[in-house]
Amino acid sequence: MPGAPLPLFGAALSGSIITPAEAQYGSFYNHLGKHHFYSIGGDAAVVLVSGERIGAVGPRGEVVIPEGARVVDMSGKWIIPGLVDAHIHLFQSGGLYTRPDIIDLRSIRPYAAEVDWVRARLPMTLARYLASGVTAVLDVGGPFWTFEARERSKTMPHAPQLAVTGPLISSSMPSELRVADPPILEVNSPAEARAAVRRVLAQGPDLIKLWWIPEASRSLGEQSRWVRAAIEESHRAGVRVAVHAIQLEVARAAVRAGADVLVHSVDDHRVDDGFVRLLKEHNVVYVTTLGVNQGYREVFEQRFKPTDLERRLGDAEVLATLDDLADLSLWKGAFWKRWLLRWPDPRIASWNLRRLHEADITIAAGSDAGNIGTLHGPALHRELERMAEAGLAPLAILKAASQGGARAMGRGSDLGTLEPGKRADLLILDADPQSDIRHARYIYRVVRGGAILNPEYIATAPSGEPPDSETERHY
Repeated sequence: MPGAPLPLFGAALSGSIITPAEAQYGSFYNHLGKHHFYSIGGDAAVVLVSGERIGAVGPRGEVVIPEGARVVDMSGKWIIPGLVDAHIHLFQSGGLYTRPDIIDLRSIRPYAAEVDWVRARLPMTLARYLASGVTAVLDVGGPFWTFEARERSKTMPHAPQLAVTGPLISSSMPSELRVADPPILEVNSPAEARAAVRRVLAQGPDLIKLWWIPEASRSLGEQSRWVRAAIEESHRAGVRVAVHAIQLEVARAAVRAGADVLVHSVDDHRVDDGFVRLLKEHNVVYVTTLGVNQGYREVFEQRFKPTDLERRLGDAEVLATLDDLADLSLWKGAFWKRWLLRWPDPRIASWNLRRLHEADITIAAGSDAGNIGTLHGPALHRELERMAEAGLAPLAILKAASQGGARAMGRGSDLGTLEPGKRADLLILDADPQSDIRHARYIYRVVRGGAILNPEYIATAPSGEPPDSETERHY
């Protein structure tokens, strides 16, 4: 629509995140391998990319197109920032054998073998994120080798931006997870918590992660002593802290102790006004993870049905393990009955998300991928749809899955919006996500650091090896 306001998400623009539904055409210009120009509609949005960065954003008549630019037709497309999954675990596969502390199948697949298998598949796993339109992820807990994974990802052509916390710090350590490089560092006092934080800080984490599992034998106030000590030690080094706290009173205590990010929805009680004020006062980021419990439940009840996107982009070997449960007689009887009583009411977490969104708390979309039934890569799209079911509008969901996620990572100045100077991580969509969040699945191209990638190619060749130059162009 000529003369329409520029509806791209960014401080200098009008506050939306997508191009107009009225737009009928667009173009991507490639200039000497360094500059890209994207437009939708005659006088509508333009994004100029220089190297790995966005060089300019504005109306088509105001952005200078480099002379000699080559036009690539993108008629009828929509542009949004790349998606950010603000809660994943690379040390977990998403398959049936990945959480022996929940369902112990080590007699079938030893846990150490499971972790080694997961680690060996890292390039493919990261490629699945990029093919799914997820251009940045936050790993909020895993072995020390996740720091190596972060460094390796920087040289992989089909990996998202990766931030990691390293091992979770907790007073709870399931015996089933004890391996040479465990995902959790156990602490039992403030002094031990400070020492554990220093050990992780030596690796340069993007955040520190605390796994706060409340203990019935000790008061919440007593338990909070180690939490507060860990947060103080981390903040002294200038590193933010993310906390696992799914119960309302535990989450309240975590924020009072100084938590910067709550990595799960509160699911036991509705949040109250005091809690909302507390999050506002401390500028806390609240990560959703609405779908992870549903993933467990559908697998355990043997009714998990992958979406078309999950069948196409998910790990086929991981998906195959989810069917193994039908042949495992040990899962029957009392063990199964115990699990039937453990599912929280999903309506509570949904209500809390709506309440916090309405209060302008920063929301970040996170899938908790790697847990049983929550697949690396496409799982974020299930999460976005759960957020829609909870009552959030598509634009609010997209903001949580871009700007909110970038803030959770600590990369808000670099990712999450279409603004000059930010990294050129974009998605080109075939359908308008403003009308239906499911349209975010319809990815025509992924732009990673200014490079235009075909998600179909990434999905069919997720080896992490660079393609030949002709294939990489994808025009």
